[in-house]
Amino acid sequence: MAYYTRVLSKQEDFPSFDELAGLIRAEHPSCELTIEEGDEEEWNTLLLSGDDEDEIALIERNPVSDGSAGQDEIADLLEETQDCKPESGVAWLHDYLVEVKTIYAFQHLLGADSEEGSAALHTLRSALWERGEAIIQADLEGFTNEEGHHIVWQFSDSVSGPWSMAVLQEGSWHHFDMDLGDPDHREAFLNGEVPPDVSSVPLGGR
Repeated sequence: MAYYTRVLSKQEDFPSFDELAGLIRAEHPSCELTIEEGDEEEWNTLLLSGDDEDEIALIERNPVSDGSAGQDEIADLLEETQDCKPESGVAWLHDYLVEVKTIYAFQHLLGADSEEGSAALHTLRSALWERGEAIIQADLEGFTNEEGHHIVWQFSDSVSGPWSMAVLQEGSWHHFDMDLGDPDHREAFLNGEVPPDVSSVPLGGR
């Protein structure tokens, strides 16, 4: 099964191909960005590849409008997170998703497993996210808020290791780092709480 990460943006406008290709040339000269579908001003699908011709990722730009594939994708994300936790994070996410105007879907290919391929993919995804009014989704992980902290749990039960999280309490995000494998940390997060043995930082309102 294909693995995807996504940038979900409230903005309709998008960077040109030249802007994104220039970023890759400047920061990852061994990699190349090419157009698969569309043109330089109105690109639909891009291919990120390495100098050894290993394909790193396909990047699809899906506008969200009535009857569009993007609208179907938003509907799928809403449905698949209905029963996720914490409830406060899911409620915020659902309010956010209905305002999304553009989905950038990254299909990770074989080259994404290399150090340089992973770094180039991250650079491209970050550039789209850092334009503002956007969150990130990763298959088998979940969703972030606009600050990039994880807010909805979709991990497997066997996951472990440190992770940057946030819970919404009384209209403010509280950020903290937790051990995904710690059952007490996990239970607190799923209940929308900061684990008692970690420190949190308020991040502002909704």
